[in-house]
Amino acid sequence: MKEDQQAVASSAGDSGMLSFVGQGGEANIPASGVTSWSFQLKSRENAKRKVHMKVTITLTPEDAAEWSIRLYDATGSTLFDTHSSLSQPDFDFFLEGAKPKELKLEVYAPIGSAFKDRIDVKLEACLVEAPSECDHLEFSAEARQSILALKTSIGHEKDVADGISARAKSGKSDISAILSPTNLRGYVLIEGMNTDRMRDAVKGVRKAHSFVDGEMNFEEIDHYLAPKPLVSGIMEGDVVELVAGPFKGEKARVQNIDEAKEEITVELFEAMVPIPVTVRGDHVRVLEKDR
Repeated sequence: MKEDQQAVASSAGDSGMLSFVGQGGEANIPASGVTSWSFQLKSRENAKRKVHMKVTITLTPEDAAEWSIRLYDATGSTLFDTHSSLSQPDFDFFLEGAKPKELKLEVYAPIGSAFKDRIDVKLEACLVEAPSECDHLEFSAEARQSILALKTSIGHEKDVADGISARAKSGKSDISAILSPTNLRGYVLIEGMNTDRMRDAVKGVRKAHSFVDGEMNFEEIDHYLAPKPLVSGIMEGDVVELVAGPFKGEKARVQNIDEAKEEITVELFEAMVPIPVTVRGDHVRVLEKDR
């Protein structure tokens, strides 16, 4: 998964002969994912200038799985790459006059990333003929968990969730949470660090089918984690139909709402004697809102 980030224009360092155009940034990416930032380096002089660049990488914790970074220009030429044995954290290149040099930094999270593993990258550029003329940018990325949606046979969501849970407890699966909302039919939501291991963990589970392409955003599932009250949207005076219980099919008017107990009190239209009836909020369907 790749996330591109455009550096925001900044005046930092503009007073010097050499300056970065853009700001550092932070990102959260899944294990085996990649993020990138675009920015520029410019000189205030029209003459060709030699630049010395230093790349400093800090991992947190120190024994975290090794991240990979690549720095390259608009032509695709690599200036620094941790995958290359030829790359050095200190290197020189030229700026062609006052024309800004387009640069891009890519950061790759390793498959073995643990939750909140972090990398900090600092780029420092100085003019070789004027070492005091320098500027720097800093970037950071943190490993996050992924949420995938697994298709299941309708009516067997709980069985699939239990089967995956049993496997997760018996060995390494990188699965940290499994969610099977009662109002989400045909799907089970799975959270974990390594999506490849998550996929392996569900192979062979009865009634489990395929994963939905892509990841789910937290905003897409937060309503399952904190569902609305059963009486949400129901007001006193509304006309409702009872959809469950001994009065199923009867129409009534809402007289009172108890949000704490998630119950409503209604008065049946067809009753010989107007007796208040208390039912659960999900046992009614609103037919007409009170005006």
